[in-house]
Amino acid sequence: MAESTSAEWVTRAQAGEAEAIGRLYDQHHEALFRYLWARVGERQLAEDLTGEVFMRMLNALPHYRASTAPFRAWLYQIARNLLVDHYRKMSGRVVVPLQQAEGMRDGMNDLSLTVEHQLTMERVHQALARLDEAQREVVSLRFLSGLSLQEVAAALGKTENSVKALQHRGLAALRRALGQG
Repeated sequence: MAESTSAEWVTRAQAGEAEAIGRLYDQHHEALFRYLWARVGERQLAEDLTGEVFMRMLNALPHYRASTAPFRAWLYQIARNLLVDHYRKMSGRVVVPLQQAEGMRDGMNDLSLTVEHQLTMERVHQALARLDEAQREVVSLRFLSGLSLQEVAAALGKTENSVKALQHRGLAALRRALGQG
């Protein structure tokens, strides 16, 4: 969906049109979920947080102005703020995630593929955890969520050049963490 078309859907959603809200959800749900899953490492928690992002979006939508930030960047600002709130709430608590490979609804019927996928996700999550916070944020937004440099800069309140530098350092650190260079 082109940005101008997306802007039309946002305007229609702000007017309370259910179809437009559904379109925005469909357009952004999967990428937001991947971003949150990469950040928290638990599928169910990421699903819950993704739902919460859209609840917050609905509450804040009447106040959204395209002149402030592109819609997608604004949506990731909401997700990022939600993560901050989540970690603040969780600080001091010990959480042990349930590892249930069958709970993954990726359409994988073969147990070996499911286990291999889970191990890969765990390895990537562990490698991302080794990056500093700013690098992890940029890499997650750029490559897991597919945001442009401009959108990442808007979502994080940084310049495009600082996002490029963080991306470069983050990818280099990620390669080292994954043992590829």
